[in-house]
Amino acid sequence: MEVKNCKGCGRLFNYMSGPPLCANCQRKLEEKFQEVKEYLEENPNSSVNQVSEAMDVSVKQIKQWIREERLSLSQPSGDGVLCEHCGTPICSGRFCDKCKVDMQNSFSSAIEKPKAPEPKKRERDGNKMRFLQS
Repeated sequence: MEVKNCKGCGRLFNYMSGPPLCANCQRKLEEKFQEVKEYLEENPNSSVNQVSEAMDVSVKQIKQWIREERLSLSQPSGDGVLCEHCGTPICSGRFCDKCKVDMQNSFSSAIEKPKAPEPKKRERDGNKMRFLQS
């Protein structure tokens, strides 16, 4: 366990994983997320900037929720979230569909699949003579 300063309030806390926020700031952030979610249900197709101004949340935080796939844009736009690989506008996540497929294919080809062992051929005695017992 590690002790860190909270990025939200500056207090020391025992850091486990995730964003460097204390439990109190994480709870407040989650409450703010629920408020943003309710706002979007009432105002669909709002832009990132509109939501930021109306809900007093930073654009950076809204984009983080979109990257985490907790929120989704109705349509990709240049002022929204861009694919981290090629820069194409996307609705949610970190990568566009094309880059996801390309990465999946490159990962699949990088991993060598185990080959099934070939069945052993039974060696025969050839044309040798033998006695059969009855």
